[in-house]
Amino acid sequence: MHDKSIRVHSEEVTRATKEALIRRGVMIEDIADIVYEMQSPYNEGLTMQHCISSVDRVLNKREVQHAVLVGIELDELAEKKMLSAPLQQIIESDEGLFGVDETIALGSVFTYGSIAVTTYGHLDKQKVGIIKELDTVPGDHVHTFLDDLVGSIAACAASRIAHRWRDLEEMGQTFASVDPTGFGKKVKKLAEI
Repeated sequence: MHDKSIRVHSEEVTRATKEALIRRGVMIEDIADIVYEMQSPYNEGLTMQHCISSVDRVLNKREVQHAVLVGIELDELAEKKMLSAPLQQIIESDEGLFGVDETIALGSVFTYGSIAVTTYGHLDKQKVGIIKELDTVPGDHVHTFLDDLVGSIAACAASRIAHRWRDLEEMGQTFASVDPTGFGKKVKKLAEI
């Protein structure tokens, strides 16, 4: 039976999500590197700090947090050989026809629109940056879900930047006029600055 009176505070979920990524060897900066590589050619004034802030904002979304926590848990259980057969072998081998990893990652991407969806598809195929490292790591590590989740986070953060660029462009500004540390806040119009 479920006890609906038990609530997990959002700060605890955010902290657990970030800790899970770090535990699995993924830093926010690793994801931001992917975002910067994808968005810097199109966004004048974009800095790495803008990308880090964008990734951080994405990691504050419940849909993303839940996907990360579930996916990482399944990867870790597979590493410990704690899943039932045949699921254990399917996840451990990252079987090509097993699409649940992409489905969970894609579910969180939908909150950031069609740009995020197409960006995720590109990252899933091209294996950019740390995504490739996670997908090809030798040894007993299982990253069946993690590589896709990192791709989804990067796609969402890149989408945030693309949408913000459009807002800035319409106001005659560039990312040079956006404080990277306050990047999660709404863009002010020229008249408000």
